[in-house]
This record gives sequence, C-alpha cells and structure tokens, in this order.
Amino acid sequence: MKKIRVGIVGATGYTGEELLRILSHHPDVEIIKATSQSLAGKKISAIFPDLKIDLAFEPLQDDPISRNGLFVFSCLPHKEAMSHIPLWIKNGLKVVDLSADFRFNDVSIYEKWYQKHSTPDLLKKSVYGLPEFHREEIRNASLVGNPGCYPTGALLGILPLLKEGIVSPDGIVIDSKSGMSGAGRKTVEEKLKFEANESVHAYNIGKHRHTPEIEQELSLAAKKPVSVVFTPHLIPMHRGILSTIYLKPTSKTDTQKILKAFQSYYQNEPFVKVLPEGYFPKTKEVTGTNACHIGALHHSPTGQIIVVTAIDNLIKGASGQAVQNMNLMCGLEETIGLT
Repeated sequence: MKKIRVGIVGATGYTGEELLRILSHHPDVEIIKATSQSLAGKKISAIFPDLKIDLAFEPLQDDPISRNGLFVFSCLPHKEAMSHIPLWIKNGLKVVDLSADFRFNDVSIYEKWYQKHSTPDLLKKSVYGLPEFHREEIRNASLVGNPGCYPTGALLGILPLLKEGIVSPDGIVIDSKSGMSGAGRKTVEEKLKFEANESVHAYNIGKHRHTPEIEQELSLAAKKPVSVVFTPHLIPMHRGILSTIYLKPTSKTDTQKILKAFQSYYQNEPFVKVLPEGYFPKTKEVTGTNACHIGALHHSPTGQIIVVTAIDNLIKGASGQAVQNMNLMCGLEETIGLT
C-alpha cells in the first residue's frame, strides 16, 4: 500500500511533538514536512532527541505543501490556521485542524468567543472530529476540526446518556482538572511551570472558550439549545484531564442502568472503556494513550448522576484523536498507529 505523505504545520508545540512521535511509528505514513518558524533549519532529532526522524524543520510555505499533495495536520494557533487552510483545501488536500477555527457550525458563535472568521463558508464543509459521534461524516470529510481537550472528555461522558434521554439537558455541571501542558509549550515554559507549582486554581470561570464547543454538540444531541456550567482547573502535573460531571436523570434510575447505557453505546468503540461499578478513572491509567475511561454513579441522596472521565489531553484530547481522524479520512483501520 502506498504510504500517506504527511505534513505537520507548527510541529514544535506539544501537539506537534506528539504528532511527530505517533506518526513516526505509523506503518502507513511517511512524514514529508514539519514546519517551525523559530526552529527552521534545525534537525527534528536535535530538538527532540528521542525521535528518529531524519528531517529538518522548514518555514511554513503554502505552495510546497500543496504541490506535494500532503495530508496536513495544522497545529497553528486560532486565526492563523484559517489564513492557510482554505488554500490547502482549494488545492485538494485533506486537513485536520487542531485549532478552534473549524470546530463550529455557527460562525456567529465562533466570532463571539474568538475573532472574526475570514472563511465562514468553509465552516459548512468542516466536520467536528469526535469519531464516536461523527464517524461517517469524518470518513467523507476533507476538513476536520479536531475537538478541544476539555470538550472531548466532557462530551464522551454526557452524550450517550443525553441521546438516550436518560439525563436532562438542563442543569449540567462540568468540573474539569487539567495538567499544565493544555496551556501550550510557550505558556508553560514562560509562566505556568512556576505559577502552577504546588498550587491548584480555577480559571476562566464562566467564560472558557471550550464552553460553546461543548454546548454545540450537546444541543445537537438534545435537539434544543443547551447551556452548561463548565469550570476548568489547572493542577500541578504535566498532562491529563479528569472531568467530573453532574447530571439530572429524567426518570428513576440506578448506577447499573447508567453503566449499562454507557456499555451499550461504547461496546464497539476501540478507545472508550467503561469501568465496572465502584471504579472511577485515574489520569495515570490513560497517560500516553488514545483512551477515555469512564466511571459513573447514581447518587441516591440527591438523585443526581455523577460521571467521571479521564483522558490524556495531548493524545485523545489532541494529537491521538487527530491521527484517529486521519485514519478514518484515508480509509484506514481506525486504530492503526494508536494501539
């Protein structure tokens, strides 16, 4: 089989580094280009000594990427991504974008939370890249907006119950705790590794940009507008996200019924594991994997359902899920390179 020729744009951040690592072991991929403005000309192996990739970082130039017919992973920041991706799509390339620029169905929501969108028409063609819920659309897509890390963990813990009518779309509370790498390499190196040491704090309370992304997908499932309370916390570890989610049942239920609903929905999903009754996820058990672990409990004193999910924010929350999407878009076995 002819290998997929891949380019990673913005390859020196945390997500770019993880893509280099995963794809260097992918049997059906050949990494052709890796771009970096600040490290152009330097060998990948000199910056990341554990990666045996015989390439040098290049400055970003749209024409060579298009001319080589690459499958592109864009790890560019919000706004910068949308200034390059339309040209790649116009030239017939397939793209997975790890920024927020192509995650939203409604341009007005994107512009409320981010900035003006320069190519709103392309939003109609992009697919939200959560494979467990959009697999068939992803298979046929040329542009996938890879989900954010917090939304991935939260949505996997809510959507099956909401789609089955087991929980109400009202009163959803999501409490998430993330390792520092979620803030990006530059922010961690310049600021967070000192500020976050021996400290835990909530941030962007009531205004985190992942909130509308979560609400978009829940609203589609509920067939009505859904609002959530989402509070992220930064904790002093490098990677991983643990989300504790509080939901209101629509009728009398118990823990076994809730777990059976999850097990039924995810029984054929290769990267989602529903834990037995009485067990709850730990971030260290998913570190370095594309897995999401889920535990649940019906809290009888209050009647609430409590769901806990754990993911590696850099793998299932970013680069691993991006490769999962590439596999689907290119007609490969979904798990290749990720197990």
